[in-house]
Parts: sequence; C-alpha cells; structure tokens
Amino acid sequence: MKPAFNDPVFGAQETFRALMDAMARPGRLQRCDTLPDLPEALAPAAAAALLALADAETPVWTDATGEAREWIAFHTGAPLVAEAGKAQFLLATGAMPRLSTLDPGTDETPQDSATLILQLEALNEDAGWRLTGPGIEHEHRLAASGLPENFAAQWAANRKGFPCGVDLVLCAGARLAALPRTTLIEEAR
Repeated sequence: MKPAFNDPVFGAQETFRALMDAMARPGRLQRCDTLPDLPEALAPAAAAALLALADAETPVWTDATGEAREWIAFHTGAPLVAEAGKAQFLLATGAMPRLSTLDPGTDETPQDSATLILQLEALNEDAGWRLTGPGIEHEHRLAASGLPENFAAQWAANRKGFPCGVDLVLCAGARLAALPRTTLIEEAR
C-alpha cells in the first residue's frame, strides 16, 4: 500500500487550507502537492482533497478501481458506497456523474450536500469561462478540460436550487480550483 501524507497533521492542514482558499476564491488555482507517491489512477490534488475531507463518518463514492480504490478505502477509513447519490464526497477519476443525481442537501441542511472532486486533464485561469458570484470581486476566468459537453447546463440547473446544490473541486495534477454552488458560469466570449 502506498503511503498517504508524510506528516498526517501538516499534510491534511496544508490541503485543507488550499481547499478553503479555493472555495473562498472560486476559479483561482491552488497548488496541492502533499502526496508524492500515489496509485497511478489518482491525481495528487484530488487524492489529497479526498483525504482532507473524508473520514469514517462520511460515505464516499468513487469510480476508481484496483489499487486506487483500495488506497482510498484504507487511508480515508470512509465507507465506500455503490450509488453516487448516497455519497457526501465523490471522487471521479473518469466520467463525471450527472450533477442532478448527486445529493443537493435539503432546505434545512444545505451544508449536508455532496461535494464532487473531479479529476480533469487541465485547468487554466487565464482563459475559459467567466466566473462571478460570492468571493469574486469582478470576475475570474477558468478553463477546465475534460468536462462533459453539457456541463454548463448541468451547472445552471445545480445553481437554481440554492441554497441546496452540489459543490465541485476541479483537479488537474497538483492543481485544484473550486466551484461553490453560488458561482455563476458564463461561456467565454
């Protein structure tokens, strides 16, 4: 079994800080390279994010298989669920599950919604979508390679249910960016 954080406390704290900075500044890239040796199917930022967020009390769904799935189960201690809609945290290493199938929380407990950690081919904050909303003074730009063609429509539907909705952590290699459910995405002009 490959190791997790070299220093569990500081690794988790550094990753959690990157996640909080990403959520507070939607679309801004954060570096997260606290995991030097991972199973082949896992990207450093995505694996670190899941380790920092999941625990024995939080159901996790992943499409990872083999060594990567075993690594996730062992290092998070989280119960792995077969249905994406029953998970609080999700790690998609391949195709993104439809946002409408994930737990949006309820009006009474919107904080209990799902967070999807999605491994992508590339992230770039100098081009792409125009992002606005809380945490963004004017606008941020973000290009994300590897999302489904209908992602913008799925995201718009996700935002309509506010305060409920799914939050996303987009990861490419050791970089991550967050899209909280409050972020408005407009296609690049």
